[in-house]
Parts: sequence; C-alpha cells; structure tokens
Amino acid sequence: MNIQALLNYDREHLWHPYTSMTDPLPVYAVESASGVRIRLMDGRELIDGMASWWSVIHGYSHPVLVKALCEQAGRLSHVMFGGLTHEPAVELARLLVEMTPDGLEKVFLCDSGSVAVEVAMKMAIQYQIASGRQKRCRFLTIRGGYHGDTFHAMAVCDPVGGMHHLFAGVLPRSLFADRPECQFSQSWDHRDIDSFARLIEQHHQELCAVILEPIVQGAGGMRFYHPQYLRQVRALCDTYGVLLIADEIATGFGRSGKLFACNHAGISPDIICLGKALTGGMMSLAAVLCTDRVAETISSGSPGVFMHGPTFMANPLACLVACASIRLLLESDWQQKVSRIESLLKQGLAPCRELPQVEAVRALGAIGVVEMKAPVVMKEMQAAFVARGVWVRPFGRLVYVMPPYCMTEEDLSIVTTAIVEVVAGEGRS
Repeated sequence: MNIQALLNYDREHLWHPYTSMTDPLPVYAVESASGVRIRLMDGRELIDGMASWWSVIHGYSHPVLVKALCEQAGRLSHVMFGGLTHEPAVELARLLVEMTPDGLEKVFLCDSGSVAVEVAMKMAIQYQIASGRQKRCRFLTIRGGYHGDTFHAMAVCDPVGGMHHLFAGVLPRSLFADRPECQFSQSWDHRDIDSFARLIEQHHQELCAVILEPIVQGAGGMRFYHPQYLRQVRALCDTYGVLLIADEIATGFGRSGKLFACNHAGISPDIICLGKALTGGMMSLAAVLCTDRVAETISSGSPGVFMHGPTFMANPLACLVACASIRLLLESDWQQKVSRIESLLKQGLAPCRELPQVEAVRALGAIGVVEMKAPVVMKEMQAAFVARGVWVRPFGRLVYVMPPYCMTEEDLSIVTTAIVEVVAGEGRS
C-alpha cells in the first residue's frame, strides 16, 4: 500500500486517541523505529522525544528485548492464568517484589495502565468490604491528576481541567483536595497539606483509599510537587485507616530520577500501579502490587477471592520481555543517564523562560516541560516539530518531553533546540 492510500484509509476508518473522526488531526505513517529514531514511510527520520508516551526507556528495537520476545514466542506465546502458571510470570513477580518500595509482596498482572488503576481501586473497595466497612467506598485524590481513560479511573482524574470532565455527571463521585502548590525544589510550606488533611478528617468514614501520582502529576498538568506532601499524605492515611494507592504508571522505572517516585519521599504505599516502561515499551503489560495485609484481608472475607481476571493476564511474552527490560535497567548506569538528561533539559529549555508566551519551565529526571500561557495549536505545532526532525506531541498548554534514557547529548540538544524554536514561533514551521 502506498503512503497516500494508507493515510486515506486511516483517515476514513481508524479512530486515533483524543481525535475527531470528522476532522482528525494529521498522522504520520511510520515504517520502522530503532534507538531513539522513528522512520517515516516517506523517508524522513524523527528523534523521538516522547519515548512513546513514557514507555520506550531503552529505545526502540533493543536487541535484548527483541531476543526475549522471539525466544518466548517459540516456546509459549500465551496461556490462561486461571489454574496455570509459568516461569516468566513468577520471575517477573520476584523482580517486582525485590525492587518496589518495602512491604509490597503480592503481585497482580494485568493488561494496561488504566486497567491497573481499576484493579487497584477494586482492591481497595473489596478490602474495606472484607474488613466490615461496607460504607467505605469513595476515593480521595488531588486536583490536577490523571489516572487513565477507563470508567473508575476517570472518576479520580481532575474533574474540571482534566480530559474527562464531560463524564462528570455519570461517574462515581470522588473527593478532590487542592493540588499541591509547593514545587519539588521549593521550601516546604506546612499549609500545603491543609486541604487534604481537612477532607480526610471529615470524610474518612466513607473513604476506602487515597489515590495519587507520587511527586509527578503527569497528563493532568506535568507538575512536580514536594516530597513532604507525600509523606504527610502517608501519615494521614495511617492515622485514619485509609489505604494509599500510588499510581506509578508514568513515573516507575527511573523516570523521575528515582527508581520509583515514592522513593523521593521514602514512603511505601499499600497498593502500587505499574505500567508503561514495565516492558520497555515493547508491548502492553501492567502490574498491581499490594501489601500482605491487603491481600490477606480480601482473601479472608466473602467471597474469599479477588474479583478480577483478564483474559491476557500475565501473558508470557510480555512477562519475559518485562523481565529482560528490568534487568537491562538495573544492570545499566540508569541513574547517571537520567541525571544527565535532567541537567541537559534544564540547560536546553532555559531560553524558553525569557519568552512572553511561556508560563513556566521545569525539569525533573527525564521529564522536561514548557508550560505555555495559552493552549497550543496542536496541528501547527506538531508539523513544526516534524519539519525539524523531532517527534514531540504537545497538548493543552504543555510542550513536554520524556526522552528514552539512551538518548545522546547531541540528539537531546536537537530536541531542546527545536522546542525553543517552535515555542518562540508559537507553532509556525
């Protein structure tokens, strides 16, 4: 199929994320990808500043991951996880238990990040029911958060500025504390926790859990908040007997500069959600880990089992690739790489601070953000980046990058230079 025929059929029949079917945004046809480069069917190459939505931390087509996938495909591509098990799942569970914050001992393997959030929320509800607290079925979170596109996940996304506000009338009603205002690098202000503390004190008898993105609020605003806020949340959850769910789908596996963002605060949640970089971006897989207390309480109550079981749960292909990706990460100098990326992002994006259309510039780990004062024109800005040989996909008022950890200084300089130029020209190519 030639490029134009492919694009025409795509435009007519394929529904892309957050896109209209009657007036879709342009798409670019990809032929292949390796390292940090995406090759388009028309011959152009783009340096990928997005790591395919945070996931491709080792770069595309890494030979270690490709080898793991091919070897497992010839042995066991899939088998139901009900009543059966296999070595890739057991080994992955072992690795996750060893590397995640202390106390997370039980592992539930599922399909995607949004499903992981659904699983975690169901765990929290079932935990409270098994504990004899049936009225504890609501969730408390913070404004400015994003937890996925599935139904209950939408209910804890930002209710006003989030992508799912139009569903507010039919979603379960969650409680929203003011978003943290103390930034990661600022001095701590004890008043920052007041809104959260007030809500958990007033409503703890109806709360099953608090769910939040630790330290980094991702698609809801790309904001980095103070570790002391997370410590205070953990302490308040303990005081009022409310579970803490950490959504580390975007931040897990080194993205924030720590292996997990919870490590910045030195806390352990009761439940953690992992995804995105879990397989190095090779395929979809997610994991939910919980404490012994959560698992044993659910298992001792009626009906004595956790009520969830995806068809492709613990897919052997994804599990073995995840094992290979985790080992690749842990055996590398990932901390030095991420620290270097953070320094280069701060340096490379600094000129944007002087632009009148820019509200703020920030970087943490392998995350760089230019926050605009007004929403960007996606179509124009996307084309301007492609014209410069760079793949950066902005949204709302945010122009942001999450490079693969293997990106060279030269390539990252091309990416940050393109951002400065495009932002300065407000999207004109």
